[in-house]
Amino acid sequence: MTADSGTTPRTFAPAGPVAGPPEPPPLPAALERGDPLWRRLAVPAGVLAAVAGAFAYVGAVDPNEPGHYPVCPLYRLTGLYCPGCGGLRSAHAFIHGDLLGALRDNAAGVAAYLVFAVVWTFWVVRAVRGRPVRIGLGKVQMWAVGALLLVFSAVRNLPFGGWLHP
Repeated sequence: MTADSGTTPRTFAPAGPVAGPPEPPPLPAALERGDPLWRRLAVPAGVLAAVAGAFAYVGAVDPNEPGHYPVCPLYRLTGLYCPGCGGLRSAHAFIHGDLLGALRDNAAGVAAYLVFAVVWTFWVVRAVRGRPVRIGLGKVQMWAVGALLLVFSAVRNLPFGGWLHP
């Protein structure tokens, strides 16, 4: 048999339904509800205002002058530096542009300022896009942060960690 023998030519059709244009992705819940931008940014702006207010106060009231802030209870009782010791002096130096002084007073604090800036920026971008922010630290991450702070505290209290003293 040849193709000209009177048989009808075969056509190939797709096995399933014919696909049309792709469906657009669903709108985020905040955009679907019609939340205005100011409402989505209210909480991140409030958090930034609170942090900026705290930094402004620490920048105006020098923690290096005695009598303005309480002494760390752990340091007062034991003479050991906790992970937060020197944090106010670090924030004061950071605000006044003395990054090396801020690192000297509390390197973990400076790292925390930078982590806050990154997380806050991520939060604002997600809020503008109408997407929820889900920052979940698992057990491994929480243990890692705790271990880093413990090592930081131990090293700054050992003789060779004197460069980490506030």
